[in-house]
Amino acid sequence: MKESTSLYQFMQEYPDESAAVKFFENRRWANGVCCAKCGSDNVASCKNAKPMPYRCRTCRKHFSVRTGTILAESKLPLHKWLMAIYMLHTARKGVSSVQMAKMLGVTQKTAWFLNHRIRQAMAHRGGLLAGTIEVDETYIGGKERNKHASKRQNAGRGAVGKQAVVGMKQRDGKVRAFPIQRTDKITLQSAIVENVSRGSTLYTDSFPSYNRLKGYRHEAVAHNVGEYVRGQIHTNGVESFWSLLKRGYVGTHHWMSFKHLHRYVDEFAYRHNTGVDNLMVTIAQTIDGMLNRRLTYAGLIA
Repeated sequence: MKESTSLYQFMQEYPDESAAVKFFENRRWANGVCCAKCGSDNVASCKNAKPMPYRCRTCRKHFSVRTGTILAESKLPLHKWLMAIYMLHTARKGVSSVQMAKMLGVTQKTAWFLNHRIRQAMAHRGGLLAGTIEVDETYIGGKERNKHASKRQNAGRGAVGKQAVVGMKQRDGKVRAFPIQRTDKITLQSAIVENVSRGSTLYTDSFPSYNRLKGYRHEAVAHNVGEYVRGQIHTNGVESFWSLLKRGYVGTHHWMSFKHLHRYVDEFAYRHNTGVDNLMVTIAQTIDGMLNRRLTYAGLIA
């Protein structure tokens, strides 16, 4: 189980803005403050932190711990940023922007932008999956019968009006998932080749798009005839991830824009992949993911 930090413990350890700033700075500059522009360690502190807390004597630029990260140009206190990160890491089904706005005392628009920037830092990093991999696809979206008449596509049921998502779960390990445009053979098999090492063992269902996978040992269970497990061959692990993602859709967010769906999926995958780690270490790793990344509001809504 993850070594947890209760909300009470968290607020005791990080009670104010200065404690939050110290946490962010210690994570970014473990060996001492260095310039966020040129990397020099010849740095001076600015009186009253104006215009910024630090000034580089080498390049003569002012900077802060926010410079060069997703935090750049954000007017929110770092204490609220840290609280938002804590909330996203401890809520198994996610936190809606409406709920976060109430808890942080900000507008819903601010909380929505804040959530997506944190999700941007959670985007998957690392190499290819290897070993025994479960692969499956699902569809995310509301049911046609629940939609307003003007929004129904009147093209049937099932996957109509939904977004396809493919997921790959390393047996007893990490999940990687992302939206795809189609579930045809070329799209699905290309996604596998780009994310799974050759020679790995793949377990799928009997969906035809997985047939004749080259470079992998492939076994399938036939869900269409009631076969879900055959020895070690099953896709129960990745399907349990789909279950949690859809619980987040139905019970927390109620709706996920197809435009931003990849960030929601990244959030759920990241939380799954760090589920056995120390909570504060995981939060620190998310802060690492903010470096050299930007997500402006204009870019988010473009």
